[in-house]
Amino acid sequence: MRGLVLGLAGLAAVVVLASLALRPPVEEPVVPQSAVVEGELPRAVGEWRGEQLENAAIVVQAGRDMGLSERDVRIGVMTAMGESSLRVLDRGDRAGPDSRGLFQQRDPWGPYEVRMDAYASAVLFYRQLAELEGRDGLAPTRVAHAVQINRDPDHYARWWDDAGEVVAALDAAPHEVVRTS
Repeated sequence: MRGLVLGLAGLAAVVVLASLALRPPVEEPVVPQSAVVEGELPRAVGEWRGEQLENAAIVVQAGRDMGLSERDVRIGVMTAMGESSLRVLDRGDRAGPDSRGLFQQRDPWGPYEVRMDAYASAVLFYRQLAELEGRDGLAPTRVAHAVQINRDPDHYARWWDDAGEVVAALDAAPHEVVRTS
């Protein structure tokens, strides 16, 4: 009898696992974006490609549209690299289950649709950054930390050089970021 129960339990587990494996992948919800990239971007800059470079171009443009320094713009790209690998994520983590978007901004940052919009979420980030007095005297990772309140103030440091390379490559590419709304 025990063998039969174990056999049925094993069969049930196989059926459940098979149904999960055969289920179509869950698509992330699509939130209309307020900016798009037109023209050509590099195929790759280091490990960064495609959608990631499009998002980086949008982050760069948002910072420049706000009149921020090139250092601030690079900090924005570095931060999005460290938070989401330059992807608009519709999920958080254990520390912030409500975190969303390029900058993994939590509910108090603003509405879901804003946090999921690459340009709008970059504006949210840059507004906070612009209020940080003395930021030019801080290491870039400390500036990002002061805005994001990450657990590790040095978390973003590893992306500083990549951010510089990506911004330089985008500046050399024949493209423009067009606001759609």
